[in-house]
Amino acid sequence: MAQDINSARFISNLTKNTVALILAGGRGSRLKDLTSHRAKPAVPFGGKFRIIDFPLSNCINSGIRRVGVVTQYKSHSLMRHIQRGWGFLRGEFNEYVDLLPAAQQRDTEEWYKGTADAVFQNLDILRVSQAEFVVILAGDHIYKMDYGQMLACHVRNNADMTVGCINVPLEEAKGFGVMAVDAEDRVVEFAEKPADPKPMPGDPTQALASMGIYVFNAGFLYDQLMRDAEDKSSTHDFGGDIIPYLISRARVYAHRFADSCVGARNGFHYWRDVGTVDAYWQANMELTRVIPELNMYDNLWPIWTYQEQLPPAKFVFNDKDRMGKATDSLVSGGCLISGSCVTSSVLFSNVRVHSYCDIEGAVILPNVVVNRHAKLKNVVIDKGVHVPEGIKIGFDPEEDKKRFYVSEKGTVLVTREMLGQFRPVTYGD
Repeated sequence: MAQDINSARFISNLTKNTVALILAGGRGSRLKDLTSHRAKPAVPFGGKFRIIDFPLSNCINSGIRRVGVVTQYKSHSLMRHIQRGWGFLRGEFNEYVDLLPAAQQRDTEEWYKGTADAVFQNLDILRVSQAEFVVILAGDHIYKMDYGQMLACHVRNNADMTVGCINVPLEEAKGFGVMAVDAEDRVVEFAEKPADPKPMPGDPTQALASMGIYVFNAGFLYDQLMRDAEDKSSTHDFGGDIIPYLISRARVYAHRFADSCVGARNGFHYWRDVGTVDAYWQANMELTRVIPELNMYDNLWPIWTYQEQLPPAKFVFNDKDRMGKATDSLVSGGCLISGSCVTSSVLFSNVRVHSYCDIEGAVILPNVVVNRHAKLKNVVIDKGVHVPEGIKIGFDPEEDKKRFYVSEKGTVLVTREMLGQFRPVTYGD
C-alpha cells in the first residue's frame, strides 16, 4: 500500500468510504445583526454564494458525496438554500446532502450542548452509513481544501484522529485551539482558546491552530462520543474535551492546510474566518482585487451554490453627470445600475441602484434598493434594505452610530430594522 498511498485511485477509495458531517448550527453573534435572522453558515458571501457552499463544495470536489449538515440556530434559510441548491446528488448511487436539524434524537431533552454532542445526537444516523471514516467540518469558514489528501495523511499515519491545522499570528491564536506537535506531526499538546498561546518552534510570531476540521476512524469516533456523553464533567466539545482527552491515549496527528489547500498562489494558502463584521467586509473586498487570493473562476475546483434564474446585470445612462458604471467590483445577475458610480464593491443579486449615487467599498446583499443621491462608503447593507434617497452612510462615524452598527475599524452595518423598515422577514434571508 505504501507505494500508491497518494495515488488518485487510492484517495478516491478513501473518499468513497467516508461520510462528512458539517456543523452548521452556529449563531455567529460577532456578526451582529447579520445573523439576527439567519445562522452564520447561511450568510451570503462573494456576490452569489453562502458561507456553507464552501465546505459543501470541498466535499463534492474531494469525492465525498455523503454529507450531513447539522443545523440548529435559525436554520430555515440555510435549509431552504441547501434544498434548492444541493439536490443534484443521486440517492440511487448512495449520494446525498442530508439536513440534520436539532431534534433531540437521543434520550435527552436538551439541544446540542457542544460540537461533540451535536455529532453524538446524530450517532444512529451516522452508523447507518457504514462509513469507514468520518470527516467533521465547521460550516462557517471560507477556503478550498482537498479532504482526500487529508484522508490519505490520516491513513498514512495510522491515526485514530487527524486535526486540520493552519499557522495563525500568535495574537489571533487566542481564539483557536492551539497545538504542539512532534517531528512526525503527532499532537503532543493542545489548548482550547488559551490566554497565552504557545508559539511554534522557530517562529515566535506564529501558532499552530486547529481549523475545526477532523478525520476519525468511524468506530473509534463512535466509542469516544459515547464515552464523552457519559462524562458529567465534560462540555461535550471536540476542542475543549475530546482532543485533550485523546492526546495521551490515542494516535492524534496534525494535518497542515498547506498540504491540501487548493489554488494556493505564491505560497499563500487562503483560509478566512469571517466571524466579525470587519472580517466579513474585508474578505468580500479582497475579491474585488485584480488577482484575488481566492480564485472564484476556477473550473477545476468550482464553488457550487443555488443560482436563481435572473437576467444579466445592466448599466444604463452615459451622460456626463449621470453615468451607470462599476469598476473593480463584482456585480451579480438581476442588478440594475442606473446613472450611478459603483467602485470596489460587491453587489449581490437583484440590487437596484438609482441615479446620482456614489458607492464605494460596499457589500450589498440581495434585493437591496439604493435610492437617488445616496452616498455609501465602507458599508454592509443587509438583504432587502431600501436605502433612503439622499442619505450618506460611512462618512461620519458618530452620526452613523446613532442609527447603525459601526465596527471597531469603521465598517457600517445597515439592516431593515435600523432604518425602521419592519417588513416581514422572508424565509430566503
